[in-house]
Formats: sequence, structure tokens, C-alpha cells
Amino acid sequence: MFNVEDLGRIVRVTMQRAPVNAINNDFVAGFNRVLDGIAEKKDLLVLHIRSDQKAFSAGADLAQVQTRFAMERGADAMVKDIRGFHRLFDRLEALPCVTIAEIGGTALGGGYELALACDLRIAANEAKIGLPEAKLGLIPGAGGTQRLTRLCGPGVAARIILACEVVDGKTARDLGMVQWAVPAAVLPGEAEALAKRVSEFAAPAIQVAKRCMAKAVALSPDGFETELQGTHGLMATTEARTRIKEFFAQRGR
Repeated sequence: MFNVEDLGRIVRVTMQRAPVNAINNDFVAGFNRVLDGIAEKKDLLVLHIRSDQKAFSAGADLAQVQTRFAMERGADAMVKDIRGFHRLFDRLEALPCVTIAEIGGTALGGGYELALACDLRIAANEAKIGLPEAKLGLIPGAGGTQRLTRLCGPGVAARIILACEVVDGKTARDLGMVQWAVPAAVLPGEAEALAKRVSEFAAPAIQVAKRCMAKAVALSPDGFETELQGTHGLMATTEARTRIKEFFAQRGR
């Protein structure tokens, strides 16, 4: 599911869950094991996350979501799942090293929420990026409402979350959703060059700078809890259940 390369001051993690790196509980557990494995690496300065699939990550595993909607206490189970996503993304965001998301393809929903937990995002011009959960009667509940609003402001967040706009990499760069956008053909090389450049900086300075920046833009736990409670409530609505049912019916045709 993950290929981990130790390149000295850089660790490169390639997500390999075919076909689109859909995020489920096994994915979360596997990613946590990756983070466990690098926790004691004192010389680590850059964690470079990428994909060898057609998508960076298409978001939550739809099979798991469908199972939750079919369960008697599915809303409770769904919130438990998303708490696991929260813990993983919080852990990723809190790493002392610099984290880079190389977005070569689709990054939707939880996939973009994963990228939002990283410090730096470099995307292919052709990538498709967004948080379209409202189309299904849900919300981007794994930190998306909080991190995107912090990153880009309420105007851009409303465009992506409320209007469910999915944008390409170049537009995402212009909106501030990613820092760089380059042609897909050169993305791997550009991302590697970025990781190498950052890895040559002074580790203590980078670590202190990250701590200071985190203090400047700290998110309230209340916001994340509101996401979870909102998801729980929405799962009980007829609107969400109808939209989810129609979505899976269309996929099965």
C-alpha cells in the first residue's frame, strides 16, 4: 500500500493503493505505520508524499462509506472512521519535518484533505482538486472546512466547498490551494528538486519556523468537532441518504 524510500534527509512515501488510493481504515493504519517508522529518524528534514496511481487520492473509500450508510448505527461508525482520519492528518501536520504533497492526478475530498495537512503542495497543471462532498449531502469532514478556510480564506473555501467547484492544478495555484503547478510531464522532477532544496536547509531553523507558524494559524478543536457532529447529523437526513443511494446506483450502471 505504501513504498517508503529512505534517502537520508528525505523520506519519499509513494501511495500504491490501486486504483485511486481510496482512504479507508486500512489505509489510515498503514499510513500511521509509515509515520511510526520515521518517528525516530533524527536527520529527517523532508517527507515527500506522492502516488504511483492515476490519482493522488480520490478521497474516502466509497465501499466503506456505502457500508456505513447501510448499518443501523452507521453514523456512529462513520464518525469513528473520520476521527481516525483526523488523527492521521493532525499527526502529519504536526511533524517537525517539512511535508510535501506531490499531486499528479485527482485529489478530491479526503485526498485533498490529506494534502492540506502538508506544508507544501505541488500539483500537475492537469490535476483535479476539490472538496465536492456537498453534492452527496455531506461535508468535507476530515479537516477540509477548517484547513482550506485557514489557507485560502472564506471566499475561496466557499467556492470549493459550497459551490463544489473542482479546479485544475493551475487554478488551484492561483487560488492558493497549492503553491506550485507545473506540467504533469515535469512534476516528478520538480517535486524531487523541491524536496532536495529544502533538505539542504538547517534542520533546527526549519523546525522552529514550523512551530512558530503553527502558533500563528492554530485551528480550534471546536471546528474539527463541529465537522464530526455535522457529519453525524447529515448521515441521518433523507437528503443525504437519497443522494448517496442515487450516486451508487449510477456507478453500478
